[in-house]
Amino acid sequence: MIAVNDVDLEITDKEFIVLVGPSGCGKSTLLRCIAGLEDITAGELYIADRLVNHVPPKDRDIAMVFQSYALYPHMTAYRNMAFGLENRKLPKEEIKSRVMEAAKILDIESLLERKPKAMSGGQRQRVALGRAMVREPAVFLLDEPLSNLDAKLRTSMRTELIKLHKRLATTFIYVTHDQIEAMTMGDRIVVMKDGVVQQIGTPQQLYDHPCNRFVAGFIGTPQMNFLDAIIRKDQQGWYLELIGNKQHSIRLDKSLKELNKYLDCPVTLGIRPEHISLVADSEISAQVDVLENLGSESFLYLNCVDSQIVVKTSGACKVAPEACVSLEFQRSKIHLFEKETETALI
Repeated sequence: MIAVNDVDLEITDKEFIVLVGPSGCGKSTLLRCIAGLEDITAGELYIADRLVNHVPPKDRDIAMVFQSYALYPHMTAYRNMAFGLENRKLPKEEIKSRVMEAAKILDIESLLERKPKAMSGGQRQRVALGRAMVREPAVFLLDEPLSNLDAKLRTSMRTELIKLHKRLATTFIYVTHDQIEAMTMGDRIVVMKDGVVQQIGTPQQLYDHPCNRFVAGFIGTPQMNFLDAIIRKDQQGWYLELIGNKQHSIRLDKSLKELNKYLDCPVTLGIRPEHISLVADSEISAQVDVLENLGSESFLYLNCVDSQIVVKTSGACKVAPEACVSLEFQRSKIHLFEKETETALI
């Protein structure tokens, strides 16, 4: 079985790049290949112009932060951070200087004499980061380091990691299954599925121009809505006829010559929840299943042509459950995907 297949990726110096995808997609395996913890069966891996396929992990000038923290339970925070430097036989004063500097940056100076069992999850995570920092590596590898933290601490640690990356000016390669982490932290994102890279780009590029249905559905919260449609054309131009109700149609605001070969063919329409509006009257109607009012915004879960879609509105929304509402799709934000290959058409 091939865990990761045909990855062609160049990471620039000092970049914060995020590998994201569902469980089992190969992102952690790819990180372990970079670290030297998994053998590469084909291809070449370079770190700073040096071929490292057969270089032992300890000689690759990398430092890895694990999901489980992997701290030595019998050692204090200071010893956990200093242990790797002691093994490299660095002078005691240099070890102390590096540990204290990292502790100051991470605000864990008061924890240095504690053992892991006397620390919270967030404190242990900081110690694990400090242990990586003192090595002063060329590359930081982080394998889902926030997944064991509660939601509030995860949010604050995301901010701390972004600031840490800027302060250290070092390359970060970060693995997560959480697309919110990917969108908020990465300079670029690598989306993976079944061991294959689906798309590489900035968070905004992936959000605005997904290359296929998988990326479109994976990036964005709530995820993109998908409806079955048929591409039609009349004297007024291109439009989409929603499958299941010929009365539900959506005009496309572009002259799309590339759609000629898909005329009268089924496609998948994609539209994000924030690009659908409630209007007084339109050709598209839906029934309200559930309304979630969150104060600053609301989410409506609707039944539209036998498919559930989500609409995101600002502020509180006053719509009764089971009410019938009219919808307007923002034409410029419509995505179309080929039915079989699921690749993006527009």
